[in-house]
Amino acid sequence: MVAAWAIILGLIFLTAVYVAAEFAAVSVRRSRLRRMAEDGHPLAARLVPVVEDARELDRYIAASQIGITFGSLVLGAYGQARLSPVVAPLLVRAGFQPERAESIAAAAVLIGLTSLGVILGELVPKSVALQYPTQVALWTVMPMQWSLRGMNWFIWMLNGSGILLLKAFGVQNTGHRYIHSPEEIELLIAESRDGGLLEPEEQVRLHKALELRRRTARDLMVPRERLIMLDAGQPFDEIVRAVASSPYTRLPVWRDRPTNVIGVLRTKDLTVAYLSGTEDIEAVVRPIGRVPASMPADRLIGFLRERRAHTVLVIDDRGEVAGLITIEDVVSALIGVMQDELKAQPEVKRG
Repeated sequence: MVAAWAIILGLIFLTAVYVAAEFAAVSVRRSRLRRMAEDGHPLAARLVPVVEDARELDRYIAASQIGITFGSLVLGAYGQARLSPVVAPLLVRAGFQPERAESIAAAAVLIGLTSLGVILGELVPKSVALQYPTQVALWTVMPMQWSLRGMNWFIWMLNGSGILLLKAFGVQNTGHRYIHSPEEIELLIAESRDGGLLEPEEQVRLHKALELRRRTARDLMVPRERLIMLDAGQPFDEIVRAVASSPYTRLPVWRDRPTNVIGVLRTKDLTVAYLSGTEDIEAVVRPIGRVPASMPADRLIGFLRERRAHTVLVIDDRGEVAGLITIEDVVSALIGVMQDELKAQPEVKRG
């Protein structure tokens, strides 16, 4: 009986190793492992290629899952075979019929071993791996590499079957990656601040960066009513005087009506036109991009970067100009220190 319990505990320990390896591999910090490998740590050097390669990490996780499944199945089958014959006679002595006693014994042993396996073989190692991912990942890397060699053909067969099944359902296989939701990233930032790795100001800036996904172009724009705009139909001298008296370097220009913005006039371009004797204002007006008011602020950053634009118009649901947004508006939302030139002037001036 002692030998039977030794084997049972050994199977639970085997399951615990695979569970710990799986959770540690997906939780460990790659940057820390990389530094340890560069410092000459042999186990870290073995683990770095795994966590930095999605395919290798996928095989690593597959080996863990196969090991967990194998350990659980053998534990249930072996435990029932060895412990049920011991428990059944005790139930017969308690007054149960032999056939009923065998059924109850089998069920009781299965439930008991399953509970023991879940607690000692899964929940405990999972908690330890999540709390100490680096240490656990390094401690389990050698058993996992032995398992990978032994299960190589089985992993290849199962992974191949899984990929084919995913393709049949039109699902793309992306492997195991280090993906965190914005909420999880916010939690990591808060924990880093509490742990002394981030200054409060840094934590605020990172939090603002995450908040951009919840804000839209409408939230960051300067409303049209607050813009200082130029009428393209004005005489050239009046436009020059208006620009000279304005503290801004870029001014929207409209034709016929304020909602029909034709572009943006830069002070530098107007100066060049004035010195060269050109009085056609529309010839020096630069085109301006347009974005919907509902565009998320994080996508707006990519829009400005791709087009190398400084200023864009914000268009409402009716297709009319609702306001204007500059790169300073986005930067101010991130760091809160830049004064946007268009927001500095509250009164309305047109032409």
